Amino acid sequence: MTSCYFPEEEITENDLYFVCYMIERVARKLHQRNRYVVNHISQEEWELVIRLANVFHSENPLKIESEWIKEYHLDQGNFDIADVDAELVEVIPSETQMGKVYMRLILSTQKPGEDFVEGMIRVYNDEICDVIDNYNCSAYYEPSYAITRAYNEGGF
Repeated sequence: MTSCYFPEEEITENDLYFVCYMIERVARKLHQRNRYVVNHISQEEWELVIRLANVFHSENPLKIESEWIKEYHLDQGNFDIADVDAELVEVIPSETQMGKVYMRLILSTQKPGEDFVEGMIRVYNDEICDVIDNYNCSAYYEPSYAITRAYNEGGF
């Protein structure tokens, strides 16, 4: 898979990270789960988004967030990822931190012949995301290999 504007440039892990980061931002803004954002944008659109990620890196994330919400008709929900037990969680992980968690999981479980978009759709639709996104537990904080093992084994 290559960039739309620069056909000689391959899509990189950093492009995947950027997309995962933006999914996290938009989902938090809308009080939705990440899978809502992933599933309300078509695979064809995701392929375009990831191909343009190297260009979007220089844009204001608030602008991209707003454009995605408007362009893809994403609705407000009632899931607040920041609604945690204060006795268990002092600080919730940032969008950048969770973008890295998901990027690593996609890369570490990538199937032969699967591109980043296919992997992204597969991972974000797995039930393990409900555990990873529950900040009252420490799943998101586990080392990448432990999260990968849990994904491959069907849970923590």
